[in-house]
Amino acid sequence: HLHRASLLLPALEAALANFSAGAAGGVVQPVRTVLPVPRYSGYLGVMPAYSAADDALTTKLVTFYEHLKDSSVPSHQATILLFEPCNGTLKAVMDGSVITAKRTAAVSAIATKLLMPAFAEVLCILGAGVQAYSHYDIFTELFTFKEVRIWNRTKEKAVKFASSVSGPVRVCSSAQEAVTGADVIVTVTMATTPILFGDWVKPGAHINAVGASRPDWRELDDELMKNSILYVDSRDAALTESGDVILSGAEIFAELGEVLKGTKPALPEKTTVFKSLGMAVEDTVAAKFVYDAWSAGN
Repeated sequence: HLHRASLLLPALEAALANFSAGAAGGVVQPVRTVLPVPRYSGYLGVMPAYSAADDALTTKLVTFYEHLKDSSVPSHQATILLFEPCNGTLKAVMDGSVITAKRTAAVSAIATKLLMPAFAEVLCILGAGVQAYSHYDIFTELFTFKEVRIWNRTKEKAVKFASSVSGPVRVCSSAQEAVTGADVIVTVTMATTPILFGDWVKPGAHINAVGASRPDWRELDDELMKNSILYVDSRDAALTESGDVILSGAEIFAELGEVLKGTKPALPEKTTVFKSLGMAVEDTVAAKFVYDAWSAGN
């Protein structure tokens, strides 16, 4: 039901705008609770949300582990519980991994649509995991790039990625090679220290920073964070969870929902960063979309 994540875009745009509208938007969502599992360098996140516009109530349980020796196990695993809002009955238990991958990439695509330079020709993806695939799929569906580049710390994974996606991809031997001259950059790594540096980035480029979801993890260096216009999904979450934002001291210009509402401008002529942490209401909208499509088919 999420084969084409672009079908989610209108619902996600509405949800982001409703979230940024505050109480009037009808989205009830705390910053996620994260429980460390120190023995195994892991975390359990709990992400509940209610959307009045969708009349949908969910919670997502997500685990994420830094350095797994067994690479057959994904670094992130998720389950979504969908409830009947009027009485609290559990309606469905869904695997949340595909939903997380697809909705995250769809929100990055929304940010890119608003913020990328007018004549974007080169897409660069840093990382070759699940999110790299979901971002590649929706970005090549929605936008026309003349060249797609990929870099991954383990080159074999980048080569595997390039050989398994539908279009041509150039595997780069360094992150700097991949980034130089790129118009749109996506960082989807498990890096805990910066892998993308401001002096590599073409002025006017747009960056979707998707990894580094802990307050002490980084993907982007201070120079890039401080010399870009910074957009986030949630101010509260960014100031609590994002090491890129907290440790650089970069000033948040706007939430994506404020741009969609028209209360803050998109500035595609500037160098822009969208720091994506992922919000529970995005899972709520996507889970309801999947459930409704499944119900209609049954």
